[in-house]
Amino acid sequence: MRRREFIAGLGGAAAWPVVGRAQQPERMRRIGVLIPGSSDAPLQRIRIEAFLQALEPLGWSVGRNLQFDVRGATSDFDLRRQAIELVAAGPDVVLASTNQALASLRHATRTVPIVFVLAIDPVGDGNVASLAHPGGNATGFLLYEYSIGGKWLELLKQIAPSVTRVAVLRDPATTAGIGQFAAIQAVAPPFKVELSPIDTRDSSKIEWAMTAFAHAPDGGLIVTGSVAAVIHTRLITLLAARYRLPAVYAFRQWVADSGGLISYGPDLVDQYRRAASYVNRVLRGEKPADLAVQAPTKYELLINLKTAKALGIEVPPQLLARADEVIE
Repeated sequence: MRRREFIAGLGGAAAWPVVGRAQQPERMRRIGVLIPGSSDAPLQRIRIEAFLQALEPLGWSVGRNLQFDVRGATSDFDLRRQAIELVAAGPDVVLASTNQALASLRHATRTVPIVFVLAIDPVGDGNVASLAHPGGNATGFLLYEYSIGGKWLELLKQIAPSVTRVAVLRDPATTAGIGQFAAIQAVAPPFKVELSPIDTRDSSKIEWAMTAFAHAPDGGLIVTGSVAAVIHTRLITLLAARYRLPAVYAFRQWVADSGGLISYGPDLVDQYRRAASYVNRVLRGEKPADLAVQAPTKYELLINLKTAKALGIEVPPQLLARADEVIE
């Protein structure tokens, strides 16, 4: 009898730790997010929501095992301050949106893991050692590769074959601005176009340069991806319409929201979904140094038929067939 009681007692003792573990709350992990601009902006909310939804099937949800801290900043000084505060809060990983957020976080810490999205040339900016082997505390997803510049020029010639002069709006103060323009220059000779770079950092210079460019015929625009160009979106699209210049833009909002003619670029919401996979891997113990920086895999082509009609452009049927979204 004593033997049976002893064995039963062992069984009960062995069972207790299992029950105890099941009743313990999951360890709470902290994710910080740093975004240039307002974190409440509609586009930002859509992207963050996509990121959180992608984390769910990987086993992470806010309130159950995640704490989530989103910070936005409208100036470089504020961005650096928010980066310092995020790091001081002790996150397990930080999601950095764009080069500016990445640079601010890298200034604040070289140990807290960082997963970046929408970054341009993190190697050129010194934030990773190489795309294949980042080597530090940061890795993530490129906004695009410079070779996309050739695609922008190809699309411009497809939708406006008569164009022989192309103004390229870019920020020459950044490695991205230099790299994008160089990529367009590399493919320009076969298209027989003359390129004219325009600095996007100052609104008065943009207006003066675009007005001067428009005085000669057969002109078109390529608006490359930069923060400066985004800031001056309304001015650029208004001038393009005023001077009847066909234009290709790097981001969809210039076409979907601002009346631009055509855009080609990565699906930015998809970049946030993909970032969730790297955040998951970091939370489960992998190091950013060992996770290769990845290029976009999903691109979007938008065409605004209303703008095409205003410009007197007949969009080729084969181009329309390839479009992911046509605005009528």
